Amino acid sequence: MAGKKVINWSSLCLVLALLLTMLAAPLTAGRASASESDPTLEKIQKRGTLVVGLSADYAPYEFHTQVNGKDEIVGFDVSLAKAIAKKLNVKLEIKDMGMDALLGAMKTGKIDMIVSGYSATEDRKTQVDFSDVYLKAPQTMLVLKKNAKKYDTLSAFSGQKIGAQTQTIQEDEAKKIDGASVVSLQKYPNLISQLTQGVIAGVVAEKPIAEAYAEQNKSLAVVNPGFSADATGASAVAVPKNSPVLLSKVNAVVDKVTTDGTFKQWQKEANKTMFSGQNKSYWDKYGHYFVSGTLITLALAVVAVLIGTTLGTLFALMKLSSVFVIKAIGNIYVEYVRGTPLLVQAFMVFFGAQVLGLNLSAFASGALAMGLNSAAYVAEIIRSGIESVSDGQMEAARSLGFTKNRAMCLVILPQAIRTILPALGNEFVSVIKEGSVISVIGVGELMYETSVVQGASFEPFVPLIITSMIYFVLTFSISRALGFAEKRMNR
Repeated sequence: MAGKKVINWSSLCLVLALLLTMLAAPLTAGRASASESDPTLEKIQKRGTLVVGLSADYAPYEFHTQVNGKDEIVGFDVSLAKAIAKKLNVKLEIKDMGMDALLGAMKTGKIDMIVSGYSATEDRKTQVDFSDVYLKAPQTMLVLKKNAKKYDTLSAFSGQKIGAQTQTIQEDEAKKIDGASVVSLQKYPNLISQLTQGVIAGVVAEKPIAEAYAEQNKSLAVVNPGFSADATGASAVAVPKNSPVLLSKVNAVVDKVTTDGTFKQWQKEANKTMFSGQNKSYWDKYGHYFVSGTLITLALAVVAVLIGTTLGTLFALMKLSSVFVIKAIGNIYVEYVRGTPLLVQAFMVFFGAQVLGLNLSAFASGALAMGLNSAAYVAEIIRSGIESVSDGQMEAARSLGFTKNRAMCLVILPQAIRTILPALGNEFVSVIKEGSVISVIGVGELMYETSVVQGASFEPFVPLIITSMIYFVLTFSISRALGFAEKRMNR
């Protein structure tokens, strides 16, 4: 037909395809750059330090030992963490804390990853991402050697108490044993202590852990009562969600060391280190842990007492205020703090400070939590002491021209001190003992160091005896000193 134009459909389709490609290019580029961005890795590289969390009472995975006269955390998990830090070209910083604090520490940014024989369970996968598995270890049962033949099957534990570490795959497997009641504790040495004393019948443990304790303590034996193949521990590195680039680099390290034999060599070195220094005396090997723990315990107590006394006096005066709002704030604080455990308060300060952008150390968090806790009790002690002073003292001071605040500081409080000193002394003694709770967030106080010695020596009971004697000396000395001060004031 002469008047009609013929459309070249193939050319038109080609033009449209080119236009769509040009329009989609920016979107595709945006998606590619987004997939390559990794906030966690950027934070690590900007800081120049990889912060790894672990629970160093888990030999041969990670444990404390002396290297060239200095305390160090070693084990094949630590070797893996060093290899990852080297891959990222940053320094390695290790934070030792309780197993049940690790997940919260990573979710609040206290640590960058967990390398602590951490099993990639389905529940944990909803909270964090896991690397490829670097070690598979079957579950076994650690029992007294004299009972090894008695407890050769899982059904044999029916009606018995079974021990397991909190928030682990071992705890899950222990709960699956029909008729058995589970005793869940944070530290393995405490489980071993209950086992050796006959409190529990067995402890569920991965094979390397169980064999390490049985090798050191000849009264123990490792049995395989028949855990399912699905119960095999699959240790992997945990990283925060949405960290794909960091995870790929971790997987590269895991793949390399597990295929070229490096990881097996790390295992051999860790097993060898566990039993080194056998010719040294007990105090030569572990004495410095008790000394260090005692000094930090005293430092915690001093800081907590200063905070507690200052805030306690403030809240006591607030409770005695005639202004309703001020009095209500004082009452609410005192009742809330006295009505909640110190352990909960320690976690709230440790994790809450991070959420607020305050990167407090474990020591600072622990001292602050203890001080805030002590303030509530000190407030009640001071309030009762002030109220024990006769109302006539305030009236006499006011008649001499003193303001109410000046009369409180110069007349009432000095007289109240004589009344409150004994109760205040008891509170100070309690602060020293309550410091043991703070070990859960990784503060190296006396109970923390005791657990370190328990894990390193595979001896659960002797360190507790030494620690109890140290606590007794500290509290008895302070009680005597306060008693002497009280007598001088009575004169």
